[in-house]
Formats: sequence, structure tokens, C-alpha cells
Amino acid sequence: MTRGLRKGLSVTAAILGGLAVAMGAFGAHALAGTGDARAAELVEIASRYQLAHALAALVAGALHPERIASRLAFLVGAVLFPGSLYALALGLPRGLAMLAPVGGASFLLGWVLLALDLARGRRADIRA
Repeated sequence: MTRGLRKGLSVTAAILGGLAVAMGAFGAHALAGTGDARAAELVEIASRYQLAHALAALVAGALHPERIASRLAFLVGAVLFPGSLYALALGLPRGLAMLAPVGGASFLLGWVLLALDLARGRRADIRA
């Protein structure tokens, strides 16, 4: 795998983390002021999951820079799951909510893949 791809995944994770903070602030300030408690709640949930999995992607990259499967799964999930909730909160077509389970499954896959990498001890400094 090229260094450029590994770097790109890390940059993407950092951008998604920053967007999660921005969306969390948007939900807490802009949406909370509208009286739409459900929209504010959806954005809060989405930003929490997005931030957690952006960080997970960064950690997975630090632990196993040569392995990208778990990072890709976390990043796909960090787009699809929160993206669908943001769409609902902003009144976009409800059909986009169908992406939430795909994103959630991607999160789960990322954790399974990371656990497998850790169990296999792919780096010399990681011992089971």
C-alpha cells in the first residue's frame, strides 16, 4: 500500500472528526433554537458516532499502518450512519435513512477487523 493512501485515510479521518465537532455545535446551537428537539437529538447522536469512529480510524491507522480494512470500514460508517441522521434532521428525503443500517454495519465490521488485526499481532509491539 502506498504511503499516499495511508496518509489520505488519516486526513479523511481528521476531516470527519472536525465535521463531527462542527455538526455537534450546529445541533446544539442552531437546531436547539428552532424548538425541533428531535432534529437536535439526531444531530447530537450522529456527531457523537462520527467523532468516535473518526478517532477509531486514526487509532487503527496508528496501530496498523499497513492494514486499511478496518479504517475503511470505520470511515464508510462515519459517512453513511451520521450522514443519514443529518439528512433526517435537516428535512432531506426520508429515504436517506436507509443508509443508517449500512453505516452501522460498517462500524461493526470495522471493530471486528480491528479486533482480528490486534489478535493476530500484526505489529511486533502488540502482544496478545
